Amino acid sequence: MKQASAKQEEACFHCGLPVPSNADYPVEIDGEIHNMCCQGCQAVAQAIVDGGLTSFYRHRDTPSGRPEELIPEELARMDLYDQPELQAGFVQVDERNLKHASLILEGITCAACVWLNERHVRALPGVHEFQVNYTTHRAHAVWDDSQVHLSDILKAISSIGYVAHPYDPGRQQAVQKKEKSQALRRLFVAGLGAMQVMMLAIAMYAGDYSGMEVNIEHFMRWVSLLLTLPVVLYSSSGFFVTAWRDLRRRQLSMEVPVSLAIGLAFSASVWHTLQGSGEIYFDSVCMFSFFLLASRYLEMGARHKAGQAAEELVKLLPATAVRITDGEHQAVSVSQLRPGDIVLVRPGETVPADGEVTEGESSVDESLLTGESLPRHRAPGDALVGGSLNVESPLQMRIMSVGEDTMVSGIVRLLDRAQAEKPRLAQLADRIAGYFVGAQLLIAASVASAWWLLAPDRAFEITLAVLVVTCPCALSLATPTAVTAATGALTRLGLLVTRGHVLETLASADSMVFDKTGTLTRGSLSLADVQPLGETGRDAVLELAASLAKSSEHPVSRILALHGSGSRVVSDLRSRPGQGMQGDIDGVSYRLGNAAFVAELTGKAPPSAPADAQGTQVYLGSRAGWLARFELHDRLRADAPQAIAELKAAGLRPYIYSGDVPQAVAAVAGELGIADWRGGMRPSEKLEQVRALQQRGHKVAMIGDGVNDAPVLGGADVSVAMGQGAQLAHASADMVALSERLGVLADGVHKARATRRIIQQNLAWAATYNLVAVPLAAAGWVAPWMAAIGMSLSSLVVVINALRLK
Repeated sequence: MKQASAKQEEACFHCGLPVPSNADYPVEIDGEIHNMCCQGCQAVAQAIVDGGLTSFYRHRDTPSGRPEELIPEELARMDLYDQPELQAGFVQVDERNLKHASLILEGITCAACVWLNERHVRALPGVHEFQVNYTTHRAHAVWDDSQVHLSDILKAISSIGYVAHPYDPGRQQAVQKKEKSQALRRLFVAGLGAMQVMMLAIAMYAGDYSGMEVNIEHFMRWVSLLLTLPVVLYSSSGFFVTAWRDLRRRQLSMEVPVSLAIGLAFSASVWHTLQGSGEIYFDSVCMFSFFLLASRYLEMGARHKAGQAAEELVKLLPATAVRITDGEHQAVSVSQLRPGDIVLVRPGETVPADGEVTEGESSVDESLLTGESLPRHRAPGDALVGGSLNVESPLQMRIMSVGEDTMVSGIVRLLDRAQAEKPRLAQLADRIAGYFVGAQLLIAASVASAWWLLAPDRAFEITLAVLVVTCPCALSLATPTAVTAATGALTRLGLLVTRGHVLETLASADSMVFDKTGTLTRGSLSLADVQPLGETGRDAVLELAASLAKSSEHPVSRILALHGSGSRVVSDLRSRPGQGMQGDIDGVSYRLGNAAFVAELTGKAPPSAPADAQGTQVYLGSRAGWLARFELHDRLRADAPQAIAELKAAGLRPYIYSGDVPQAVAAVAGELGIADWRGGMRPSEKLEQVRALQQRGHKVAMIGDGVNDAPVLGGADVSVAMGQGAQLAHASADMVALSERLGVLADGVHKARATRRIIQQNLAWAATYNLVAVPLAAAGWVAPWMAAIGMSLSSLVVVINALRLK
């Protein structure tokens, strides 16, 4: 092939500045080699050529700016996000030294947009994870800053036609408001156009039967064309932009057949209007656009409402707080608070961060966080959760956690994780929709070929009807809309979904395993009896026990720690989950825990507990022998009997697997009517029993609250952590019960089953509709305007059916 020679140009072809005599930066544009003045202009020009945009040079009026001038202000600002000072407010660093951040994406219109962004960003070296939440248009990014910077991720997203910026609740609301306003304007224009064009279409249809003057008909065609133009160029522009973007990246999304149908119908109608004869489809174009935009507007509303659960939590925290320093009250920004600060919370004010009461008594409303309708009494030493509302009296509190360490931030992160993960049904529907579009285009091509041979005059009309009637909008909306509505409803009930598969798995669960302490019982143990077993006195054994227990978060340890000063210095402290702890005090090794665990150290058989003992038995011992037995009593949660009865009525079989002594477990099981129970179990034994149930074909749900429950929570098919439990339990669980009501478990099961039923109905409807509509359209029995109404109504049916879950 002949090599084109570079043109001797005095001015840079790109920017118009003089070309240095020694410059050699050639770029081939439209078959000719042009010389540029520098590497920057060469790179920009080559990018324009590679993007197939050389018409830019043919139609421009003046030379382009220098490369640095071509960078939009928004792109230039992206580099600012790499500054550590700016990242401090929204970027977290994990133990692997990887950075995490939440981003807002603008321009997301469908599941294909989500897929495109995820694949594009994940291809960047150094990006470990990038998940986009279609519900809220928020993305979670994890990257290695030594390989790629945040600005690189933002620019990569910008390069494919989207806008990304760090998550900010205020800006998120503004983005949603802008999205809703734009969608409403497009819908209004399409609706207005559809009404006007339909009136003209009815008149022309009537004229076909009763007769109409040719001039009047031509006039109505031109008026219909003018009324349809805004619908196609404005209301439907989003379909064409997205379809073109997907085709450039060799992807078939649902926007492709939609754009084909609208574009072909409008083009044919314009041609026939110019010719003065032939069928016009302006009414079909307007109705198709209007109904499709209407269904997407409803789906967008459901998406926004589901995302509001997380947004409302973020907005719970106030902007300012009253900090007390040396007796002086000072109003400060909440972002200035630090752990250890003393803060005044007046009646009617919101608690600014997590902490504990140091002075005063009041009732606190936590309904927005936990779903509990009644305020809770709080006194000195009680915990306060940021975002809760002080109802009655002033409280002074000590700040314990701020920023990303608060409960509200943790809940938002869990919500983001859940909404970013897709259920298996949603993944299946996405895959089917991709193949469906390809199959739809093949069917349309086959129908066009067949009718071209049979009746060429009807081929276009029938092919158009097939394209319209088979749009896979209903199929793509069937699952995500239902899951979004159900997740939002459960969050308002106080049951936080943190994993994408939860609703699907919980709906099929048939066994529910409970831990006892802190789950079925309140976890508010009280020390009922102290029995010294050796020569050491009562106060001395309590002090030893308190010193060993003060570093543990286990409910039993917390109670024992309250009955002594815990002033003894403990070294080499070790914990054995589910059994107890061991430490050295003044060179002597002690163990505090269950009888078997302590017996390993004492080398002697444990003393028998009284026959009527029903509480939790905790022993203290050393190599010298047994020192004490502590008996602790717990109370059942008030709604536990009713919750277990509701679960049984729903067909679930309850189990209790507890590390507590068998006598205590038996008493609780008897009171609740649970036949299957085990006590004295280690965490590994709980996990073995759960796996045994799974091997027998059972779907197991596990409910627990402690650190020792984390392994079995992770091993169950679906797991629920109680909201007041340990953070490790929350991390291992699929759901978190923010409310202390066990009744939310039955609510969750019913909602999960309703969601599964709705999804099955939606998928069945979408499949049945296509199985019926496609043959009818291919046979020529469905006109394009009928196809537009049928396709749009099928999408509306799916969305409205899913919204029943709210």
